[in-house]
Amino acid sequence: MTRVLLVEDDKNLCFILKSSLEQMIGGYEVEAASNGKEGLEKLAAGKFDVIVSDVEMPVMDGMTMVRHIREHHPGVAIIFITGLTTARDVINGYQSGADFYIKKPFLPEELDAHIQAVLKVKQSVLMPETEEKDAYPIGNYTFIPSQHLLLYGEERQSLTSKEAKVLEMLCREMGQIVSREEILTAIWQTADFYSSRSLDVFITKLRKYLAKDPAVFVKVQKGVGIGLEFSGKEKLDIL
Repeated sequence: MTRVLLVEDDKNLCFILKSSLEQMIGGYEVEAASNGKEGLEKLAAGKFDVIVSDVEMPVMDGMTMVRHIREHHPGVAIIFITGLTTARDVINGYQSGADFYIKKPFLPEELDAHIQAVLKVKQSVLMPETEEKDAYPIGNYTFIPSQHLLLYGEERQSLTSKEAKVLEMLCREMGQIVSREEILTAIWQTADFYSSRSLDVFITKLRKYLAKDPAVFVKVQKGVGIGLEFSGKEKLDIL
């Protein structure tokens, strides 16, 4: 049974989605909250596989809620459902920490498909079938994929599930260029404009996380792909 925290202030839409997931589609247990503050309270009181949230809500909006969630629950799957549809809205949604961004209106079956997809990403089903590693050394950093953690001495940086997936793909090909299409297909399941822009956002964030070690850098080769490099070594050994 997949447990869903549905955060939506539109009572009619909330009822439709809850009943559709639980009764029409099946396999879901849905708990509802009417705003971000209530969503955080529900999350603190229970465990959920995925959070589905609107963006524009009273008391606390969805993006503010997600930023709070990412501080303490970096691995939980999060999907935004919203009528905010501009490119900037989508980018802001991913920057706040969401894994997927669904534009209203949509069918419950579409939401079901997105939930299943994001859970597969979280469980590494879409990643290349290679042996999972406990940790990757990246210069003075240590990346622990299973915990979505990037360590620098005593400092700990929590990553979102997608940030961790992108970094893990780059670590597996340390010193090599990974094509954008390969990354987008594996993690976003599409190579459209919005997912490509989202990848750019993720790369900017990864560069920021890795900025403390000047020997480590994320290289973007226009028209080709992205690579993680550590000066002085072509490819780092994996622990």
